[in-house]
Amino acid sequence: MDTDPATAAGEAAVAGPRQPVDDSAAGGTEDDSAPAPGSGTWQSDPGQDLGDPGPPLPKRSPFLIGFFAGLGLFLAWWLGGLVTSIGSVLIQILVALFLAAGLNPAVEFFERRGMRRSWAVLTVIVAVVGALALFLFAFVPVISDQVTAITKNAPDWLDSLQRNRRIQAFDQQYDVISKVKAYVADGKFAGSLFGGVLGIGLAVLGVLANTFVVTVLTLYFLSSLEKTKHALYRLAPASRRDRVSKLGDEIIRGVGGYVSGAFVVAMCAGLSSLVFLFVVGLGQYAVALAFVVALLDVIPMIGATLGAVIVTAIGFATDPKIGLACIIFYVVYQQLENYVIYPRVMSRSVDIPGAVTVIAALVGAALLGVVGALLAIPTAAAILLLTREVFVRRQDAR
Repeated sequence: MDTDPATAAGEAAVAGPRQPVDDSAAGGTEDDSAPAPGSGTWQSDPGQDLGDPGPPLPKRSPFLIGFFAGLGLFLAWWLGGLVTSIGSVLIQILVALFLAAGLNPAVEFFERRGMRRSWAVLTVIVAVVGALALFLFAFVPVISDQVTAITKNAPDWLDSLQRNRRIQAFDQQYDVISKVKAYVADGKFAGSLFGGVLGIGLAVLGVLANTFVVTVLTLYFLSSLEKTKHALYRLAPASRRDRVSKLGDEIIRGVGGYVSGAFVVAMCAGLSSLVFLFVVGLGQYAVALAFVVALLDVIPMIGATLGAVIVTAIGFATDPKIGLACIIFYVVYQQLENYVIYPRVMSRSVDIPGAVTVIAALVGAALLGVVGALLAIPTAAAILLLTREVFVRRQDAR
């Protein structure tokens, strides 16, 4: 069929100029670098313009601040959970450190007499272990027997209290003494206190385990106290290491003096109570009550008063004359302890105002109970020392 020349020219114009045909394409081969159809791989043309990159996020960008703040909050929460989970272990370590600081003056005493530190530490360790063994084998059975005797005689003491008219009226209204008498007489108060026989056993084992751990840690800290101090001091910058060392030694000396002084004051209270109880006629309970007085006397502010109240109550229950003698003795002794014994013993250990002592003891008791109350005063003394020597001096220099 013949084609009109004009029509053929129009079709050629629409199709455009004819392109040369590649021999490789004609042979059916493809470029290996070209993506296969439908493969999902996207490649940009190197010569294609994708725009200029924007500026980086500023350091004060709300996004960055919020992100790192949230990350820090999460890390703090995680670390706080870890610290809480090992709280009992940390308390044992803290108590062992304070006890080691309290025994360090004894080590330094032997060092001043010409004994090497290793032998001085060994001497103090042997003395401490011997004292613990003597207490366990000599005094614990006596204390246990006397506590049993106190428990057996408690109903009789309650009967004697019922003879008082005011107490009779109070008991008739609330029936308190009969309930206490039945509660003490049936021997269930200890079981309910600790959760039964199994609970008592577990509590005793727990106390023994904690005592053993604290004792071992104390001996380790005492033997390596100098190395531990120097290792901690080296964490400070070299320009301030000498001042940090002096402040650290002063804090350790104050803590050691307070712990050893508190032990001496408690021993004075216990021994004086022991002699008084034998003289006044409470010899059958003297060892147990003197131990309670010495143990409670370590607690700041209220410990000595609690011990005196317990002994005085048992004295009144035994004989009103003995109770009156207990009141007179403990009133006189507490004045002697507060104004003669305590200032002399603590004169070279801690020096903090009375109001700070009260506040520190209350805060420590609220945080860690009895242990916190015991450790509150030397901790407050250390904080006051750092405040006076670092912050106040820096403020005075401005």
